[in-house]
Amino acid sequence: MSEFESMQDIVLKAHRNLSSNVWDFVSGGTESETTLLRNRQALDALAFRPRVLRDVSKIDTSTTFLGSRLPIPVFFAPVGSLNQINPDSTRFALRAASRFGIFKFLSSVNGCLELEEGAEIAGKSLVFQLYIRGDEAWLNAFLDRIIKANCRGLCLTVDIALYSRRERDLFNRHRPPGREEGEREGFRYQSAMTWDFVDKVRRWIDIPLIVKGIATAEDAKLAVEHGVDVVYVSNHGGRQLDHGRGCIEVLPEVIDAVGGKAEVVIDSGFVRGTDILKAIALGARAVGLGKLQFWALAAGGEEGLVRMLEILKDEISVSMGLLGVTKLEELSSAHLHPAKPTKFPGDFSPFPSVEKLLMGRPPLEPK
Repeated sequence: MSEFESMQDIVLKAHRNLSSNVWDFVSGGTESETTLLRNRQALDALAFRPRVLRDVSKIDTSTTFLGSRLPIPVFFAPVGSLNQINPDSTRFALRAASRFGIFKFLSSVNGCLELEEGAEIAGKSLVFQLYIRGDEAWLNAFLDRIIKANCRGLCLTVDIALYSRRERDLFNRHRPPGREEGEREGFRYQSAMTWDFVDKVRRWIDIPLIVKGIATAEDAKLAVEHGVDVVYVSNHGGRQLDHGRGCIEVLPEVIDAVGGKAEVVIDSGFVRGTDILKAIALGARAVGLGKLQFWALAAGGEEGLVRMLEILKDEISVSMGLLGVTKLEELSSAHLHPAKPTKFPGDFSPFPSVEKLLMGRPPLEPK
């Protein structure tokens, strides 16, 4: 048997390999962590309504996103500071995404490599996510680089006008890479972004434009009006505004507001195949993996990432069969029903064996 037979094996290995500071960096949220907990709670508050006596002998887990066929409806979300795991972590993620056939969103604050090297490694699987850290001349030069690198799309993250108070990091006195003194000056450009800025970017590039951090129907409607191709529902994994809604709670109103005029994707707290199917049933095209990407890298590098995707595909396929569907397009809100969550949400609540093993124990330091 493989070292990783379940998602729980991967999570446990990641917890053992990461220092407590880095575990908290990737797994924690802002201040009271209410948004973080609601992300999990909102997913747990949806139960399935399965249909039986359907021929599910052949199941297709694939979907299309940005004009490409993906083997499962997921992509690697942009994650900063991957170099806290290994200097080559971003390269591992790019290679794993390319091998499995999904997109990797490369963050401009990945801490490991430049856009051009990322494009060379990823080939056609690269979407670039840009934080604004300069004036108009800086932006135009960067947009030209993105076009020259033949990226499949450009992602603007819009829910981080200010860097939040992530209290696990503050309590641990942990300063992640890229959070050096003086970075606040760079944030003034990010803080000044408006819909006029989105218009400027839209006029400059002819590749798909993705806006990440949409959390209301009002902003989803504006995104479509400003020519955005992909509306990306996200609350930054509960790491920005505290006391926000669980991300999947936002999805139905965004789908309605978009009205089929743009693709809709989502992230924030999705760590199981069943989580992903709930988003697809509510109308999302695909789901971004953030924490799960970080954990799989920590557990096994490039091979850990590929193995995580294999397990996720199996989880999705089995759950689809048990729901009585053979294609993702067959899923709808009719397969879901409100339900009372069975446990309090937490780092390990989706992983009962890991939760039981680690209950009451302090985080393990690397061996």
